[in-house]
Amino acid sequence: MTWLTWRQLRGQAVPTALAVAVLLVALAVTGPGIVDAAEDGASSFLTGLSADAFKVTLYYAGIAAAYALPLVVGAFWGAPMVARELEARTHRLAWSQSVTRTRWLAFKLGGAAVVTAAVAGLLSWGVTWWSGPIERAIATGEGTGPFMVSRMEPAVFGARGLVPVGYALLALAIGVLAGLVLRRTVLAMAVTLVLVLAVQLLVVITVRAQLADPQTITTPITDENLVSLMISGTEDEIENVQEIRVGTGQTGEWELSNVTLDADGQRMRTLPAWVAECGGPPPGENAPVEARAACFDRLADEGYVQQVTAHPASHFWTLQWREAALVLALALGLGGLCFWRIRADAP
Repeated sequence: MTWLTWRQLRGQAVPTALAVAVLLVALAVTGPGIVDAAEDGASSFLTGLSADAFKVTLYYAGIAAAYALPLVVGAFWGAPMVARELEARTHRLAWSQSVTRTRWLAFKLGGAAVVTAAVAGLLSWGVTWWSGPIERAIATGEGTGPFMVSRMEPAVFGARGLVPVGYALLALAIGVLAGLVLRRTVLAMAVTLVLVLAVQLLVVITVRAQLADPQTITTPITDENLVSLMISGTEDEIENVQEIRVGTGQTGEWELSNVTLDADGQRMRTLPAWVAECGGPPPGENAPVEARAACFDRLADEGYVQQVTAHPASHFWTLQWREAALVLALALGLGGLCFWRIRADAP
C-alpha cells in the first residue's frame, strides 16, 4: 500500500520537490555570502545587496514559492488523489480487496501529508534562514531599495517560519475533501485553488491581527514624528486634511492603524484645512519656520493626538505559532471530514 501510494503521488510530487530543491541549492550557495556581508553593517549591506539582481530575485522567489506551494499541493496533489479514482471508478477495485476504504485513505492522505510537510518545511526553513540577515537589517530601520518590508508585514509573514507548513497541509486537506465531494478531478482542482487562496486572504484580513493583543500608542503630533499628510483639494485651495500619519520610533512592526483623535477621543475622518500648514510649503517655496511650529502648537492646544496600533516585531513568533496551530487544527478537522465522507460514500 505504501509503494502504491508513492507511485500515484510521485508524478506530482517529484517535479515540485525538484523545483524546491533548485531554489534551496541557490539559497545554500549564496547564503553564506549574505551572512558575511551583513557583518559590514546594515546600511552598506542592504545597499550593496540591492545592486545584486540575482539575490534580489532570490529574495522575491522565496516569498513567491512559499505562497505558491500550498496552491500546488492542494490543486495538484490533493484534489486528484481521490477524485481521479472516483472519476475512473478504480476505487471499486481497491475497496473490494482486503484493504478497507478507511485504511486506503489513511495511507494515501497520510503519505501525502508526510511528503507535504517535508517539502514545505525544507522550503520554509531555507527561505527563513537565507533572508534572516536581510530582515535583521530591515528591523534596524535601514531598509532600502527592494528590501523595505519587515517580516511582520503580511506580504512577508506568510512566507516565513511555521506558517507555510501549516497552509500546505491545510491545502492538501482541502484538495482531498473537494475531490471526495465533487468527484471530478478538474473541477476539484479549480475549486481547491479558489478555496486555498480565499483562506490565505481571509486569515490575513480577519484573523491574524487578533491572534495576539496589539500595542497601542497615543502620542502628540509633532514636527519630529510627523510622517505624512494626505490633503484634499488643490495647491491654491485646500479643502481639508484627510489623514495624518506619524511614526512611533519603533522598527519592524506591523502597523494596523494610524488615526487622529480629537479632544474627546473621537476618531477624525477629516481635519481642518489649516492642518496642512504642519506639512510645510509646496516644493520650491519658502515659509516661515514659525508658521509650521504654530500649526503643531494649535494641534496640541485643540487636543488632537495620534493613536497608532501595531504588532511590534517581538510578536513575530507568537503570531507564527498561533496561526500555524490554527491552520493545522483546520487541516485536521478537514482530514476528519474526509474520513467521514469516504465511509459514508457509496462504493
